[in-house]
Amino acid sequence: MLILRPEPGASQTGARAEELGLQPVIAPIFTVASLAWEPPPVSEFDAVLFTSANAARFGGPGLDAFLHVPCYAVGEATAQAAKDAGFEDIRTGLSDGTALLRMMIENGASSAFHPHGRHHIPLHHPHLGIVRRAVYASEAVKALPPGAIAALKGDALALLHSPRAGSHFARLLEDSGIPKGAIDLALISEQAAMAAGPDWRSVSVAPAPRDHALLELAVKLCKTGGTTMESDA
Repeated sequence: MLILRPEPGASQTGARAEELGLQPVIAPIFTVASLAWEPPPVSEFDAVLFTSANAARFGGPGLDAFLHVPCYAVGEATAQAAKDAGFEDIRTGLSDGTALLRMMIENGASSAFHPHGRHHIPLHHPHLGIVRRAVYASEAVKALPPGAIAALKGDALALLHSPRAGSHFARLLEDSGIPKGAIDLALISEQAAMAAGPDWRSVSVAPAPRDHALLELAVKLCKTGGTTMESDA
């Protein structure tokens, strides 16, 4: 099973995979680094929005003034990253970013600060003002890591955690001459499956956009040879 997400998330997924009896190969196709950024005035906001754990991990000292502001995070991993960064009041959404915005509105938030990656999908809500700052960059590697190439010569299942990962993995395979038809995919969302495109041996989508759900799917696929739960994507 090939884990392609960037560190430190790749190693965290790998550790959970080993606990489930899987044999992960960690071969990130992105590297993450902090960006220089200027924080807006904290007094303008009654909420902080995290849609990525890396925003909390790589936001740096600019986040310090916001640590007392109620923080809304998509999923447990992002909430844990916010906690590790020092945020004091963390509310965890159980679905996606759009559902998290609804949760914020229901809790009375009207203005939110959204630290995010250089590549991100902007969220909008008519009743919530959102100010955005890119605080980290996830840069794509130019060639498949050697570990990935070795793994793909066997019977491979690749885990993809984002639409950007889906499209980039497909490009890297094309550049390397490795056929997509020899690879099973397990993806975190339908959007990621669409970005990966057609012609894979099988395409399966996790029932929820969470790393734990994706790994549970991987366990089932490894037991069935990647043929069950195939998506129409």
